[in-house]
Formats: sequence, C-alpha cells, structure tokens
Amino acid sequence: MNGVSQRNEKIEPKAFTTSDMWKFLIPSLIGILLFIVPITTEDGITIPVAYLAGQINVYLGEVIPAMTVLIMALSVIGSLLAITIKPAFITKSRYLSTLLIISPFWLAARILGTVFAVMTIYQLGPGMVFSENTGGLLIYDLIPILFSTFLLAGLLLPLLLNFGLLEFFGALLLKVMRPVFTLPGRSSLDCLASWVGDGTIGVLLTTKQYEEGYYTKREAAVIATTFSVVSITFTIVVISYLNLEQYFLHYYATIIFAGLVAALIMPRIPPLSRKPNTGYERTELKNETGIPSDFSVVKWGFHQAVTKAKKNNGPVSVVKEGVQNVLDMWLGVLPIVMAIGTVALVIAEYTPFFTYLGKPFEPILTIMQVPEASEAAQTMVVGFADMFLPAVIGSGIESELTRFVIACVSVTQLIYMSEMGGLLLGSKLPVSIIDLILIFLIRTCITLPIVVVIAHIIFL
Repeated sequence: MNGVSQRNEKIEPKAFTTSDMWKFLIPSLIGILLFIVPITTEDGITIPVAYLAGQINVYLGEVIPAMTVLIMALSVIGSLLAITIKPAFITKSRYLSTLLIISPFWLAARILGTVFAVMTIYQLGPGMVFSENTGGLLIYDLIPILFSTFLLAGLLLPLLLNFGLLEFFGALLLKVMRPVFTLPGRSSLDCLASWVGDGTIGVLLTTKQYEEGYYTKREAAVIATTFSVVSITFTIVVISYLNLEQYFLHYYATIIFAGLVAALIMPRIPPLSRKPNTGYERTELKNETGIPSDFSVVKWGFHQAVTKAKKNNGPVSVVKEGVQNVLDMWLGVLPIVMAIGTVALVIAEYTPFFTYLGKPFEPILTIMQVPEASEAAQTMVVGFADMFLPAVIGSGIESELTRFVIACVSVTQLIYMSEMGGLLLGSKLPVSIIDLILIFLIRTCITLPIVVVIAHIIFL
C-alpha cells in the first residue's frame, strides 16, 4: 500500500522512563532550533545552520577554494586507488568501498571537476572555464557555501535522524503527506527544512533517509526534486535583483501556490511516477506503519519517537555518522557539482544554446500577453544552468509584469545544474540527467501559466 503497512493488532503503550523521554526531546529540540526555526540576520531570514555556515565562510573564505581543490583531488586519488590497486582497507570497508568504488562515468566526472577547479584556481587554459561567470562563480561563490553547509549539516543531521523526530512528524502528518503528495509523513520534515533553510540541506537529509531504507526510489526522487526548494533568503535576492521588492508578499505567495500545485501533479506523472517502489539496494526497506486504533496520533508519534531514541548507540556513533555524512558530500558531491556546473555555465555564457531552446516559449508568452516575450523566452530555460541566470538576463526588461513572471518561474523550476542538479546526480538518489531535464521542463509548463495568470491580476 505505497509503503504503508496497516497494524490491526493491539499494541500496548510502553512505559518510558523520564530519561528515555529526554533522549528524544533534548536532541530533537536542538535539531529543530538549528535546522527549522528561522532567524533574522543582516542578510535576511535564514536558519542557524545556514547562518553558521556563512560565518565559516567569512573567517575562512580565502582558503576554502584551495581546501576544496585538495578535497576533490583526494576524491579522485582515492577512487583511482580503490578501482586499480584495491587496497584491503577500502575493499573490506562497506563505507569506503561505497564512497570510492564508482562507475567509470562518475570517476570521469570527479576527474573533470577536479581539473576544472585547478584550472580556475590557477587560471590555466581557456578563459571560458575559469571566468567569473563560469568556473570562478562556482569555486569562489558556490563551492565555499556548499563546503561549509555540508560540514555543519553533515555533522548535525543525526540530531534530526537518530533521536525520533522524524518518527514523531511522520505520525502527525501521515494522513496529509500520503494522500496529498503520495509521500511518507516523515518527509514533511525534509520539506520544512528545505523551505525554511536551503535545498541542499533537504537533499542531504533525503539522501540519508533513502540510504537507511525509509524511502523507496520513487519517494526519494519525488522529495528531492519536488520539495528541495530554494531558501527564503535566495528568493529575496532574486526579487531584489529584479527591482520588485515592493511585491515580495505577492511574489512569495505566488511561489508557494505554484509550488504546491506542481507538488500535487509531479509525483503522479512520469518520470517520477515510473520510479519503482523499491528501496535502496544496500539496505532493507522499512515500511511506514499505520496508526493503531488504540493510539491517538500524538501518542503514537511520541511512542515511535522515544522507541527510536532509546535505540541510539551514544555520542560516539553519532559523531562517527556525522563525519561520514560530511565525507560523503565533500568527496562524492563537490567534484560533481564543479564538473556539471562548469559545463552548464560555459554553455549558457558562451553559446546561444539556451537562446535557441527558449524560442518555443516566445509564442507561448506572446499568447499569454506577457510583454517583451522575445527577451523573456530564454529565461524560461536558462535557469537549468543556474537559478540566478534568469534574474541576470531579465533585469534589463522594462515590464514589471514580465520581471515578476521571470522571478517566480525561476524559483519554482527547482532543477539547476550549477548546484541542485549536481547534488542530485552526485548523490545516490535514483535520478538521471534525463530525469532532471524532463522534470525541469514539466515544472516550467505547470507553473508558468499559474504565475502568468496571477501576474496579470496583480499588474492590472
């Protein structure tokens, strides 16, 4: 039943000690404060983990690019050793073998990403690779953010994963997430962490849940590509860049509405609907259980949460898991983001490829009575390379209505290769480049008419 098993037998409530309850409550409350509760800073609304990651960049900003190049080089060297020499300490370790023994395609991607990073740091080779709008944008702006976010989020994720918080949210929202979005209740926390904080945190959280057997392939793909939204902070950056700050409330409400409509439709159509309802191959799938008749929703959630917290093996295992999370993302994802992101940005910056791809949208925008349709058309597809490019290209458009449409659509598309696409492809989540292209185009087709209608209402 879509990953939900019904439990008709009578389950007696367990007698938990005060110590058992604190094992759930204290780490979970700290996790909520770090990942969920928004705070206001000089740069806008964010979450503590993202803010602390930003502070790391402030203090280590100049050395982080060089550190990430070293990490990418270690990733390549480790994979080459694992595949060719096959030392026992790698082959006998489930963790290291999974991290370093990869397919020829992903090995080539890691090598390419490392080469691009070295070229950018030392400004070697063609300028199109290391310019400030391609490799330079990645290695000096995006990669440092990912470096620090992966460090903090990876170390602290066990607070959300290991102490029952997901079990508690899963019970509370089971009757909402499953029928509405075809997802487990526990996915609500992934969605919330992404929306308030950052999509990269959502992808990291989803990846860990998938690898631990809590999501099927279909569920993991849906969550990562539908709910790993851009942060509130970035939406403010986009609307400010397009000089539409006075319409922020209209803009954000439009994003939420269009995003929810897309979230209702996307899991029910290909390619996401065709993903198998089977779990990650290296672990056993854990079916989400229904709520027993003799339990209230809250009581069952608390029962499940404290039971999970009691099983925790202590601080050493939590720290070990956190370090492994960080290494997974540093070694496995950073070179992929650099490789795919650089290629996508070079194509966007130095070729008319996305201009040609955007041509079919010109008559569509004209029919929808969007002013300056020809100028706006390429912004409908260039976001696939980088989510900020539509705002950059659209900033010169005079029509406020058109700039509003560009701002909303670019945020609701979600899939952009310079960051999110690279993260998804570099992770173990079951999505391919073809999937991402299709999802991007379908999301654009779903959200564009909604955004245009609302824009015409606002700018009457």
